[in-house]
Amino acid sequence: MHPAPATPPAPTPKETRRVAAATLIGTSIEWFDFFVYGAAAALVFGELFFPSANPLTGTLLALSTFGVGFVARPFGGVIFAHFGDRIGRKSMLVLSVVMMGGGTFLVGLMPTYETIGVAAPVLLVLLRIVQGIGLGGEWGAAAVMAVEYAPPHRRGFFGSFPQTGVPAGMLLANLSLLVMSGVMSDEAFREWGWRVPFLASIVLVAVGIVIRLRVAESPVFEATRTAGKIERQPVLAVLRRQPGNVLRAAGLRFAENSTFYIHTTFVLTYGTLMLGMARGQLLLAVIVASAIGLVSIPFYGWACDRFGRRPVVLWGSVVLLAMSWPYFWALDTRSLPLIVLATVVAVNIGNSAVYAPQPAYFSELFEPEVRYSGASIGAQGASVFAGGLAPVIATALLNATGGYDWIAVYMSAMVLITIVAALLSPDPYRAALKKGERAPA
Repeated sequence: MHPAPATPPAPTPKETRRVAAATLIGTSIEWFDFFVYGAAAALVFGELFFPSANPLTGTLLALSTFGVGFVARPFGGVIFAHFGDRIGRKSMLVLSVVMMGGGTFLVGLMPTYETIGVAAPVLLVLLRIVQGIGLGGEWGAAAVMAVEYAPPHRRGFFGSFPQTGVPAGMLLANLSLLVMSGVMSDEAFREWGWRVPFLASIVLVAVGIVIRLRVAESPVFEATRTAGKIERQPVLAVLRRQPGNVLRAAGLRFAENSTFYIHTTFVLTYGTLMLGMARGQLLLAVIVASAIGLVSIPFYGWACDRFGRRPVVLWGSVVLLAMSWPYFWALDTRSLPLIVLATVVAVNIGNSAVYAPQPAYFSELFEPEVRYSGASIGAQGASVFAGGLAPVIATALLNATGGYDWIAVYMSAMVLITIVAALLSPDPYRAALKKGERAPA
């Protein structure tokens, strides 16, 4: 019997496209689940689950449950990363869809505070934790899988496909809420209309599971397993061997993760409560940016293959920094065209540039045997401080000061962290992936 080859054959173009489609479709479904919760938290969860004499306080508590999902994400990242580096990427892709989809469907069945009292917000938080754990494991699996299947000179482009699932999911979530709130009265939407997107998501979840079951395991992981390089404790191994790269990966997320949730979630709170705008107008701005994101993220994925990961990240960070105050100036005009323009500049020109290179950039920082762990811990660790807490911090600052200046200061500080992290990070975008792999023929 001949020993198995150290490196399996390079993926065919068809296999690479199939994996790209699977990561895009599956990630879109999971982010639909995640964003429909965030939008509902900003619009109706405050009065349904946290009734309060002060609407802003109720919304703050509702958005805190949104943040709980982000707190749970690092735990999901660690748990899924351990098994993803030990038994494979594919099984983690499937399991993450099941957890996210199940949690979302059950939110749609939740009784409100009026029905079961304090048990309602408690159960809501528990389901949010399930969602967060599932999503925490999802990103690493999808990002690493897409990059490991890609040709070396197109890792940025194919790695951007799971990132494109974010605007796709957000587009679906906000469209569904916009339609439901547009075809029924406010009272009907508050009573039962908000549940429909949550319950309907179970169909999308079934589609995602079928698609991901058809994908073969990562050839890079198979090569690592064949070579006997599987780590028994990959999470501990990456923290011991490459703590600096874990911190760099985390820092590279701060700009996009914090500002994105302010531009797409907190804007609903600020616009409706402070400016008296209709939620449909604000959702429209987010929907336009989401639709453009389906193009802007792959474009920046292509650009980072051509010009490098770091220059693209720095470009996007500078745009986000420049938009910290102008974004709120545009909101205060109450002019829908200006609000849409400011959102597109911030989200599609700035945020997409920071976000698109991350799967390739993070994967290139770590060896195959700890890649899932390194990328996940860095990415999900940052999501607690930069992502989930951003709407909560912004709402608290608004509640405390009555204005947006300190929110803009907070956004600027988050962006500066990413600029520093990018300047301190290597950019091996023209090199083959780390040792133990060969470039596809």
